[in-house]
Amino acid sequence: QDKDTKMTEFWLISAPGEKTCQQTWEKLHAATTKHNNLSTNSKFNIPDLKVGTLDVLVGLSDELAKLDAFVEGVVKKVAQYMADVLEDSKDKVQENLLANGGKFCTGSSDAGPFLFVLKGVNQIDNDLKARASAYNNLKGNLQNLERKNAGSLLTRSLADIVKKEDFVLDSEYLVTLLVIVPKSNYNDWVKQYETLAEMVVPRSSNVLFEDQDSYLCNVTLFRKAVDDFKHKAREYKFMVRDFQYNEEEMKADKEEMNRLSTDKKKQFGPLVRWLKVNFSEAFIAWIHVKALRVFVESVLRYGLPVNFQAMLLQPNKKTMKKLREVLYDLYKHLDSSAAAIIDVS
Repeated sequence: QDKDTKMTEFWLISAPGEKTCQQTWEKLHAATTKHNNLSTNSKFNIPDLKVGTLDVLVGLSDELAKLDAFVEGVVKKVAQYMADVLEDSKDKVQENLLANGGKFCTGSSDAGPFLFVLKGVNQIDNDLKARASAYNNLKGNLQNLERKNAGSLLTRSLADIVKKEDFVLDSEYLVTLLVIVPKSNYNDWVKQYETLAEMVVPRSSNVLFEDQDSYLCNVTLFRKAVDDFKHKAREYKFMVRDFQYNEEEMKADKEEMNRLSTDKKKQFGPLVRWLKVNFSEAFIAWIHVKALRVFVESVLRYGLPVNFQAMLLQPNKKTMKKLREVLYDLYKHLDSSAAAIIDVS
């Protein structure tokens, strides 16, 4: 999600099976809907996992907490990068971040699913770094070139503005200069430029381009008068830009820009597809980890045989405080310290 929108919050809770697990579910559902729908609830089905020894479960509990944080980080990185890549189409972010068709990998509740998730998400994390680095490089180089072709006439590249016919080229004695003239001083320029130095070619100045504040003008004069002309021009706030007309260089710049722009377009589609697929993969892996955590914590907390109901609640934002109170009343008998309602945002 965008930085400025808070992610939707869900609470994943489990309670011991009463006479049946169905009864546990109905009790919770009734309690939260009795007071004006405090939350939208659904069962969170976890397949029967084989239980290892309690020692293994305790160790796994710590590892799963770390894995949970790691996978969440990767999910968020992929989502954030999707927003970065979609640049101007921020409204498309949501429809590209969907998790589809996760299958739970059953097996023992020891290291099997754990390693499966870790390996897969590690791969996504590494691939994301490599792909983002390549794409960002390309984007950065293109932006630098674009920046050169934007901005004020004092700093921007003039290559895409001027034409061959604006210059006297290949002359032993004459040279054409480019001068930035503030609009407010333009009348002075017209009156003064022919007399700023000796040997300025009369009527050789034209306006080639303008931005908000200034005109870009050319002027032709004898080479040996250039220093004199620059010095005098500065007194009138006319700024001579250093510029050599070089067709080869300008062509190379243009080609580089086209190449980068084409490359970026080529990489964009496959990158968005990769992010889409791997957001789904990482998100499904994250939910796997949540399920494993609920399973392991529930067995450690409620004991064997396995008998608990896991439930997913989407709290109504306005009544979260009331929902906490209802859950506390419903389950305080399970906990001597009575304060440990664990919620997972």
